[in-house]
Amino acid sequence: MALTIFDLDNTLLDGDSDYLWGGFLARQGIVDGADYDRENERFYREYQDGTLDIQAFLRFSLRPLREQPRQRLEALREQFMEELIVPIMLNKAWQLIATHRAAGDTLLIITATNAFVTAPIAARFGIPHLIATEPEIINGQYTGEVAGIPAFREGKVIRLEQWLGEHQQTLADSTFYSDSHNDLPLLERVERPVAVDPDPQLDVIATARGWTRLSLRR
Repeated sequence: MALTIFDLDNTLLDGDSDYLWGGFLARQGIVDGADYDRENERFYREYQDGTLDIQAFLRFSLRPLREQPRQRLEALREQFMEELIVPIMLNKAWQLIATHRAAGDTLLIITATNAFVTAPIAARFGIPHLIATEPEIINGQYTGEVAGIPAFREGKVIRLEQWLGEHQQTLADSTFYSDSHNDLPLLERVERPVAVDPDPQLDVIATARGWTRLSLRR
């Protein structure tokens, strides 16, 4: 059975769920608006530039999970899904997923964005498997720390290899769809790397290497 892997932000979504979640929290008064927005924007630019310190970003992005009751967070997440995520779930992404599902492929999303934000998105797309950065939970409460290896850059490869072992899968006949040069380590590991509406850095690499390029926006 073929394995089809999707990046999430700016691939299946017309936007970045992590960035949008931060802005949503600021508008809801959960975090300090001006300061949080400024830091959120800075980290997002560093991600695009390929200079992101993932541990620094995760300390920033996971802090609200530690500071708010889980029931409140889950209510906010439902509102966030309906107001900001559902509208950016790309129509062509739904079609692409449906094509691979009809072919009998195993479907997996792999994303650096934390699982609190992304698990409902994967569920809404009907994709049963998710590898995401895992927020640490102790005694039922988020600690603001990361559990295990963040699913970012080479971490995506490590986390995927763990998943493959657990699910008796291999990368034979595998496809990975991504927009980002940050995903180059995993794009180089699969049989069919696909650059989806690629960022400028990935666009150059995909063109030079003859990789498939695809737009879900046009």
